[in-house]
Amino acid sequence: MPNVPPFTLEGRSSECRARYGALTTLHGTIRTPVFMPVGTQATVKAMTPANLVEIGAQIILGNTYHLHIRPGHELIREFGGLHRFMHWQGPILTDSGGFQIFSLQELATITEEGAAFRSHLDGSRLFLSPEDAVHVQEALGADIMMALDTCIPYPAERDEAIRATALTARWAKRCRTAQGDTGQLLFGIVQGGMFPDLRREAIGQLVEIGFDGYALGGLSVGEPKEQMYELVEATAEHLPADHARYLMGVGTPEDLVEGVYHGIDMFDCVMPTRNARNGMLFTSQGRLVIKNACFQRDQRPPDETCDCYTCRHFSRAYLRHLFQSREILAYHLNSIHNLHYYCTLMAGMREAIREDRFLAFRRSFYQQRTQSITQQ
Repeated sequence: MPNVPPFTLEGRSSECRARYGALTTLHGTIRTPVFMPVGTQATVKAMTPANLVEIGAQIILGNTYHLHIRPGHELIREFGGLHRFMHWQGPILTDSGGFQIFSLQELATITEEGAAFRSHLDGSRLFLSPEDAVHVQEALGADIMMALDTCIPYPAERDEAIRATALTARWAKRCRTAQGDTGQLLFGIVQGGMFPDLRREAIGQLVEIGFDGYALGGLSVGEPKEQMYELVEATAEHLPADHARYLMGVGTPEDLVEGVYHGIDMFDCVMPTRNARNGMLFTSQGRLVIKNACFQRDQRPPDETCDCYTCRHFSRAYLRHLFQSREILAYHLNSIHNLHYYCTLMAGMREAIREDRFLAFRRSFYQQRTQSITQQ
């Protein structure tokens, strides 16, 4: 296990908590703040690895639960790990599966030993302990592994949050003990529900165990947006400054800007690819619903300030036609654009922090998005 944090804090804003740095992994160094496209089942939907490289993706995310069930971590190990299996040369982070077990809670039973559940595919009985979660992720060859946690629903009573947070801490210690000397990184996950004091206590417990990075879990699970931002602000500053900070499962472009504002380094979310498949594009001026009739004869690209492959070659009218015709190419081109937008947004924030003008960047971001794209 590394004796020094793999994260290097290279600078921070003089105006807020925004910061930039570098996270070193077995498959390369990641410049932060960074967005990680989600490749749950060893693929970022509708994208090839070459597409991901072209849009500037530095790291992608896979999922322990899904890959454990299908095709199986031992099969992936036989292929030399996820990198060779899916032909992705950059870093990979794998979620531990805790959130998937939470979201399939009608199929799962949580005990001190771990999670007993039924496969959502065929109903077969399965069990995942903290030790199993680490060993599966080691077999997958993830650069960054996540400790198994118990996600807390919203709303939840304080007593429920206390019990679940304590169990996450005990599981975290078991995960750290089970970790082999492979050079793979292991992040702990901060739970605590909607209670800032419980989250601060959880941070203290995880820091005492000692992890390579720390994540805020259990957010964006139904709570009001303002409450999520308040919790991020109240807890992020208590995370170790010399370790990477990861806000799990978040979110919208606005969430990314606000997260960076509060000192978060890493993000992931299915939103850019899921919305792409539903015909919604992210642009510098807001959201564009490509199926709207107003784009039927629109010769402009989705975003006139964007230089992605989609915007360089295709009109809104053509993208609308593809989507209305249910052509597979619609999902591909829309996904290229949305993920390019997210990666470009993160690159812009990194540059703004380095040049100490993040607040100006943030103001400009919101000013542009007040324009109504459907009336252009």
